Amino acid sequence: MKVYKFGGSSVGTPDRIKGIIDLIIVRAERENCRAVVFSAFQGVTDQLIETANLAAAGRADYTDNLKIIENRHLEAVRALVDIHHQSNTMAVIKMLLNDLDDILQGVYLIKELSPRSKDFVLSFGERLSNLVISRALVSAGHDCEFLDARTLIKTNANFGNAQVNMDVTQSNITAHFSAHPLLQIVTGFVASTDKDETTTLGRGGSDYTASILGAALGAEEVQIWTDVDGVLTSDPRKVTRAFPVETMTYEEALEMSHFGAKVIYPPTIQPLMSRGIPIRIKNTFNPSGFGTLISADALPGKYSIRGISSIDDVPLLRLQGT
Repeated sequence: MKVYKFGGSSVGTPDRIKGIIDLIIVRAERENCRAVVFSAFQGVTDQLIETANLAAAGRADYTDNLKIIENRHLEAVRALVDIHHQSNTMAVIKMLLNDLDDILQGVYLIKELSPRSKDFVLSFGERLSNLVISRALVSAGHDCEFLDARTLIKTNANFGNAQVNMDVTQSNITAHFSAHPLLQIVTGFVASTDKDETTTLGRGGSDYTASILGAALGAEEVQIWTDVDGVLTSDPRKVTRAFPVETMTYEEALEMSHFGAKVIYPPTIQPLMSRGIPIRIKNTFNPSGFGTLISADALPGKYSIRGISSIDDVPLLRLQGT
């Protein structure tokens, strides 16, 4: 059994989403995929942050950004959902957007954006994208269910980068999937406290969502689908001859991700590493490629060095007592 995760660049346009739907229909049954986690549409999380900041600054033009977000999702519905289900889907989308408008109006009126309010605002990116994609899959003839991860993944109240209560979360996931045999389309990045307050798992948290699901379900493999051919030997924007690393250990992946490699979010590795579940990084735009397989027992590579990573703009702070 496998769990897939698709990032924002993979769901940047309706055409890209159509390609992913085709990929899922071909692979999901063959590979016994039980859950697919999606990020927000490409750029939407940044748009939500900008919109919330405008509202907090008392800028009435925050509503212009909100309209752009609304139009983008409604256009996706028109492109991806069959005509018989469009009106219902659009009604649900507009209800969600009305909720978003209400919270942003409150932020605008009091000119304050608390971490709790910001998490709630940001949750709409994944909730909207996964709703649209789940309806699109049904339109394409593939039965599935929309799953709001906030109902299963429970965290503390550290808004912006919440820590997961793994025992409660794993119990919730096991119970839900036992009762729901259909493919689950799951919101990445978002979770909730035991008081049902919306939290987020940090930028890159959709990878973490897939990891939590894979660990709880005892998956054979968790696949992170992105826009590159796996973990590269170095940043291709700086090293033009960088190439994919076919296999690496969990420890090597952690080292590279902690020190600048952007392809995988560091917390993703721990839940799977503790259970020996491999992670495969694959390219949405090159699905036949091998990608990178991260596991406990990766064989030594052709080269003595797996890869090179770096962090830009690092401040150094020196403290000296009197």
